[in-house]
Amino acid sequence: MTKRYTLDGFARLFDHTNLQPDATDADMRKLCDEALENHFCMVAINSGQSARCHAMLEGTDIHVGAAIGFPLGQTSIASKTFETKDALASGADEIDYVVNLTEVKEGNWTYVTEEMRSIVDVCREETERRGVLVPSKVIFENCLLTQDEKLKLCEIAREVEPTFVKTSTGFSTGGATVDDVRLMRENVGPNVKVKAAGKIRDAETMLAMVAAGAERIGARASVAIMAELRQRFAAEGLDYLEV
Repeated sequence: MTKRYTLDGFARLFDHTNLQPDATDADMRKLCDEALENHFCMVAINSGQSARCHAMLEGTDIHVGAAIGFPLGQTSIASKTFETKDALASGADEIDYVVNLTEVKEGNWTYVTEEMRSIVDVCREETERRGVLVPSKVIFENCLLTQDEKLKLCEIAREVEPTFVKTSTGFSTGGATVDDVRLMRENVGPNVKVKAAGKIRDAETMLAMVAAGAERIGARASVAIMAELRQRFAAEGLDYLEV
């Protein structure tokens, strides 16, 4: 089923991203300013930047999204749960966490389920406390997974119901693919959304991800992609685009 997107509708799909380890205060200011200028949905940052970006965006409708266990996912459930709570207490509005790939590879699905449930539960509790949705997103890192592992993670997500499942960190051997977005959309059930992230650098790629079922796009190239879309809308005299 296609949807109609205005330019602002496209902008609201973006989690505008800077997860670089050497990001400075000026880099965070630039990220937040670009998010405000383009009306992106969220800035995606490492959890230690939550308070800084919250202060920069306070009073706006741009969310602060903290990455948990990023980018390797190789911390304990207790560590990820604490990091999630700390990020939310510091002003984060959304949480993206990386699954423990060692436990995935070992087929320790009880652990993977417990980890997902622990973080999703924290976000649900915070949603109840704030009275507004605090989305939880589960990063699979699909480039390192087999098809069976992807499907099993989708099955667990269908049971636990995070707000989103997400294709990639963007820090490994690959990023989002149309096939992975489609597979996730078809297997997580109607109550879980899909976020495509990693190596999305142009409007054509972004539109393909949306057509495959992505309802959020994580990208560092968000500003350039929106510039492409504005040029297309102007050149073709469009008010909206069906995808």
